[in-house]
Amino acid sequence: MVSRVIPVQSFDLVLFGATGDLARRKILPSLFHRFQLGQFCDSSRIIGASRSEMDADSFRELVADAVREFGQKDEVNDKDITAFVAQLDYVAIDAKGDQGWEELGKHMRPDKVRAFYLSVAPSLFGDIATRLRSTGIATDDSRIVVEKPFGHDLASAQALNQALRANFEESQIYRIDHYLGKETVQNLMALRFANSLFEPLWNSSHIDHVQITVAESIGVEGRGEYYDRSGAMRDMVQNHLMQLLCLTAMEPPGKFTPDAVRNEKVKVIEALEPVENSDIARGQYRAQNNTGSYRDHAGDPNSQTESFIAMKVQVANWRWAGTPFYLRTGKRLRERVSEIAVFFRDPPHNIFQGSDPAKGNVLVIRLQPDEGITLHTTIKDPGPGGMRLTEAALDMTFADSLAEAERPQDAYERLIMDVIRGNQTLFMRGDEVEAAWAWADPIISGWDDPRHAPQPYDTGGSGPEDSLLLLHRDGRRWRRIGN
Repeated sequence: MVSRVIPVQSFDLVLFGATGDLARRKILPSLFHRFQLGQFCDSSRIIGASRSEMDADSFRELVADAVREFGQKDEVNDKDITAFVAQLDYVAIDAKGDQGWEELGKHMRPDKVRAFYLSVAPSLFGDIATRLRSTGIATDDSRIVVEKPFGHDLASAQALNQALRANFEESQIYRIDHYLGKETVQNLMALRFANSLFEPLWNSSHIDHVQITVAESIGVEGRGEYYDRSGAMRDMVQNHLMQLLCLTAMEPPGKFTPDAVRNEKVKVIEALEPVENSDIARGQYRAQNNTGSYRDHAGDPNSQTESFIAMKVQVANWRWAGTPFYLRTGKRLRERVSEIAVFFRDPPHNIFQGSDPAKGNVLVIRLQPDEGITLHTTIKDPGPGGMRLTEAALDMTFADSLAEAERPQDAYERLIMDVIRGNQTLFMRGDEVEAAWAWADPIISGWDDPRHAPQPYDTGGSGPEDSLLLLHRDGRRWRRIGN
């Protein structure tokens, strides 16, 4: 089975921050691959914009080098690169001043979709949005894309939303979270709402608990000072893990339309109970084998910022009352793993005398590194000797099951093309962002007490001991991180 590539309308995409790290590593290689597949035509244009003084040819050379370094090695070739960079142009621009805006306006064509990708610091969102509108570069059907972080707390998120909405309608604003572009995340909705098997069981009567894990094996080297101002709660839980929680817990929307889906996600966030400190475990990784500790990498020997967090979350509605969601994310853990594990309740009665009672099924939705879905079931152990039970896994690894999945699709590829299509389904709405911060802020403010300081944990493990106790005291255990 090979996916069908549906071409998009011809467009003018302006990439602010075009010489930055995110643009070079993700955005430009993703656009190159979509170009290779024929998803946009030769009449589309990508205009790089940044404060760096360079001409168009120098920018094309920078992009060619980025594609060679960060693109799929077996697909990058000089012929395609030459054709791709021919569609590129560049404008040196001052986001806070007047330089470059008139020239940028000259690149805009009246009959093309206009999209503006702000791969810049949030402090520049308002300035760029204002100048796009005041210069007439942005039209009533233009799209503006902004990267996280969407604020540092509720007040700053509200200020960012206000700055964007002063110049663009909510229907024009695309707040990008690359987790929502992952194939498995989208497949979670298909698994729930396109199959009659799971949805009747998708409630507290049949599900014991849910574990959502986003583990990373790397530390914060190279970005420690930035990370220390955020921590795992702001950097991961408030956005990425929140999105996974919403898609797992949401009610079925009436239609698969942007606002119908996002309305249900907002309802989940608004139903989240406050989280007490007793239901939270925070940690910082220790130094090991001369690699340095979190505090070493943050440059602050007294840092109280967490590189790991685990928490028990309750969704206060009829569907999920009594079924906890356990969230955890952290740096320097055993392996790089992202997954959602849905633990169904144990069978109520064991009819197989002499054998251990059957355990509840576990549905594991893997986001990385090997995207796929596994259902853990109980079967008879093959062979003579009575009815002995054992576990077997029904596995659908996308790379094995779907031909197109053999080539990893970067989440940015799907999301950028959705911007051009004008489809906001996989993007966060302003009230959704603010609701998430309204829930997160009281949790973060509760950490001022020194008694709630993050605990040290070993590199290459599963986090601090307190995170294990979160589940042990409830008679449960975390799934092992990695193999």
